Amino acid sequence: MTTTATDTRPSTLRAAHDTPTSLWNDSADPRELSRSIAEFGAVGATCNPVIAYTCIRNDPETWVPRIRQLADEFPTAGESELGWKAVEELSIGAAQLLEPAFEASGGRNGRLSMQTDPRFHRDKDALVAQAIYFSGLAKNIIVKIPATKLGIEAIEEAVYRGVSINATVSFTVAQAVAVAQAMERALDRRAADGLPEKEFGNVVTIMGGRLDDWLKAVVKRDRIMIDPGYLEWAGVAALKKAHHLFTARGYRARVLSAAFRNHLQWSELVGGDLVVSPPFQWQVDINAAAIPAENRIDVPVDPEIIQSLRDKVPEFSRSYDEDGMTPDEFDRFGATVTTLRQFLDADAQLDALVRDILVPAV
Repeated sequence: MTTTATDTRPSTLRAAHDTPTSLWNDSADPRELSRSIAEFGAVGATCNPVIAYTCIRNDPETWVPRIRQLADEFPTAGESELGWKAVEELSIGAAQLLEPAFEASGGRNGRLSMQTDPRFHRDKDALVAQAIYFSGLAKNIIVKIPATKLGIEAIEEAVYRGVSINATVSFTVAQAVAVAQAMERALDRRAADGLPEKEFGNVVTIMGGRLDDWLKAVVKRDRIMIDPGYLEWAGVAALKKAHHLFTARGYRARVLSAAFRNHLQWSELVGGDLVVSPPFQWQVDINAAAIPAENRIDVPVDPEIIQSLRDKVPEFSRSYDEDGMTPDEFDRFGATVTTLRQFLDADAQLDALVRDILVPAV
């Protein structure tokens, strides 16, 4: 009798090895990232103010003495400057772990996403200048700039100047398409001006879970009666639609799924030539539960769910339709405001953490 060997690989590893879907770890913590690469198939990672603050806070044995050393090395630096120097070191260390994947993929993967200072969100020139600086810290850095109206202008200029970009603070199909078009214009300008070709590895994030969060807040605020389970599908629907638009139009950037709230934001996207970036604990839980690594990218979200969301939650149509918002509306979209405020608050918390190290309370 013939027996078939059971595939014991973790679900995320199977998807990473057997489909075009790339796994990135939504943290630059070196302990988590090392395991994610070795066990789960990760070929990328990300850092932002919230992640950086959490990593530094959760590893005081490493970072308290290092921040004190940085203060000695830069005696006139303020707490914000020292905090960002720590973020740079955290990011460079994570980038080194990803160099093998970077080389193996020719630069398409193996990227460490490093976010621009959210306090620059109103200053295009500052965003571009910091993006260029971060890009020079390691060959596999990809820089995160918010997909606001001004941020998309900064993204276009940064890509033209050779920076690899991960668009962030992005929740809607309209934002994703606007970013992809800006990247196409930049790449075409580079070609027209005879600038060297390279693999940028550009990605356009849709923070699916944060879109779900915003719609849930709207439903609660406006006392809308809808099947609560439907609200778990909104981000997935936007991600699938954006991916199919990118594929049909041949955009050179990939969609990236971030801000996980349920496993659907991984399992429903497997099979697509895109990136999924769950936090490390989500990877652990997905694999522990043996969530199937099935090709589901072309399986549409139930039309009844889509229609119910359209009928009862107008904010869903704004986020799902390609023309649901104009660039002038991106900045005031609820998820944009909420996320940008959280990133700004994390900057303030990092400042406070450094202050407590340098000037501890008596």
